[in-house]
Amino acid sequence: MRVRILGAAAGGGFPQWNCNCENCARFRRGAIRATPRTQCSIAVSADGERWCLLNASPDLPAHLRSLPYPADAAGTERTGPLDAIILTDAELDHCAGLLAIRETGPLAFYATELAHDWLFRRNAAFAAMLDRGRLNWRPIALAADSIAAETPIIAADGRETGLSFAAIPVAAKIPRHVGGAGPEPLGTAIAVRIRATNRDHALLYAPCFRRLDEPLIAAARRSACLMLDGSFWWEDEMARRGVGAATASAMGHLPIGGPNGSLAAIRALAGVRKIYAHINNTNPILDADSAERRMLIDAGCEVAEDGMSLEL
Repeated sequence: MRVRILGAAAGGGFPQWNCNCENCARFRRGAIRATPRTQCSIAVSADGERWCLLNASPDLPAHLRSLPYPADAAGTERTGPLDAIILTDAELDHCAGLLAIRETGPLAFYATELAHDWLFRRNAAFAAMLDRGRLNWRPIALAADSIAAETPIIAADGRETGLSFAAIPVAAKIPRHVGGAGPEPLGTAIAVRIRATNRDHALLYAPCFRRLDEPLIAAARRSACLMLDGSFWWEDEMARRGVGAATASAMGHLPIGGPNGSLAAIRALAGVRKIYAHINNTNPILDADSAERRMLIDAGCEVAEDGMSLEL
C-alpha cells in the first residue's frame, strides 16, 4: 500500500500570510529552518495509480495536481486518479476542498451519518454536490468505544479499490459552523485504520482527537504506522504565541507535550512508525532546530511534510 502525505498542516497551513505568531513571523524573516506545509490530507493507493483521499482540505486542487494520472484513463473520465474520499469529521479544513471538485465525479464518499447530516443536509453549498450525483455517500459503520468491522472501499462504479478501512470514534468537538456545544455525539470524529486488502500492514490516521482513548491505542498497536494529531505542543499554545485564548482541548486537540500529552502516551508503542501531522502554524515542532523537534526525534517520532511517501 502506498501512502502520500498531500498536506501536513492544520488550519490555514504554514506559514499563514496574516499570522504574526512566532513561527510565521520568523519564517517571513528567514530566521527559522522550516518547510512550508499545506492543509492536512493524505492519499492512499493499493496500486499507485488509483487513490483514496482521507479528508479534502481547501488545498485540494494543488494536492490533486501532485498525484499521478492513470495512463489508461478514459478521455471522458472526470474523477482523475480518485476513486473515493473518506472524511474523518465535518470540520471545514477537512472538507472544504469538496467544493473545489464540485464538477467532478461521480466519486464514492464515506462519512459518518452525523458528519453527512452536518455538511449535506444543513449546508446548501455542499448539498448541491449530492443533488447532482457528484458524490455517492456510503455511511461509515461505528461501534461505540471500539474499532468497527472493516469495510471494503468500493469506487462509485462498483470497482474494488483493493483497500479496506475501519473507523474508531474519537473524542473531538462539534464543528463551529454547526453551532452546537456540549458533549460531542457519536460520529463527530473518527480515526481511520486503512490497509490494502491483500496486506496486513495498516496505517492508522488520527488527525484530530482530544483524548487518546484505549480503542485508539489498541488500533495503533495493530498498525504498522500511526499518523496522529500534532496540532499543538502546549495546552495554552495560542495564548503563548499571542494569537488567541482558546486552549488546545477546547479546539478538539490533545497537545503533544507534557505528562498527559500524546507523546507520553505513544512513546512506548513498539514496532509502530509514529508520524505527527496536522501541525498548527504556532507549533514549535515546525522549527527543525527547536528543542521540541529534538524531543520528538529522540522519542523515535517523525514530523510530517508535504510530499512524504510511505510504503506499507
